[in-house]
Amino acid sequence: MAQFTLYSHPVGPNGWKVAQVLCELGLEYETIMKDFGDVENGMKTPEFEAINPNGRIPVLIDHSAGDLIIWESGAIILYLVKKYDPEHKLYPASLEEQALVDTWFFFQMTTYGPYTGQAVWFKVLTGNENPKASERYVGEVHRMCKVITKQLEKPDSKGWLVLGKCTIADLSFLQWTRFLYRLEIDIAKEYPTMNSWVEAMLAFPGVKKSTEGEVWMGKD
Repeated sequence: MAQFTLYSHPVGPNGWKVAQVLCELGLEYETIMKDFGDVENGMKTPEFEAINPNGRIPVLIDHSAGDLIIWESGAIILYLVKKYDPEHKLYPASLEEQALVDTWFFFQMTTYGPYTGQAVWFKVLTGNENPKASERYVGEVHRMCKVITKQLEKPDSKGWLVLGKCTIADLSFLQWTRFLYRLEIDIAKEYPTMNSWVEAMLAFPGVKKSTEGEVWMGKD
């Protein structure tokens, strides 16, 4: 039995974020994919809501800690690096450096991810029925891409958001940034610095392992 059980979804970026951190830290886990909606294998069933009352993925169960259940991707990732990253590969030791990482990490959690999700909802999933909302959210995604590009291009960044190395802050953006094709944003052409950043993360052994069998990037 693997140490962890991860409840995820083939499309949802947040589950993949957790998988990438697990793999980069060399932790063994089993993935159980859930469906959206109130169906037999869905996230709105009584069985799943007994695990996560919010009825969303991801959820992580740490079997080595008395079957500890954690939900919300940010909480899961912080738990993993605080407990299972003694070499500080993805999360620094000092409080001051942690604050720098957390700033970008929470920017992804509270702004970049939600705004990108809303942009996909209004522009793609609802057939652009509300063009003003679509325009607003897609515009915000472009604005944030410029913010990220500026940070990555700072002389001391070495191509990363903070501390001159890859941290959970960078990894938290990876799947959401790969998702931008659904908004007809070609980062290779429009944001080449971000594209190089994405390609660098995709080359990491743990990230490669986590995306084995990945199906959602099929550009539906």
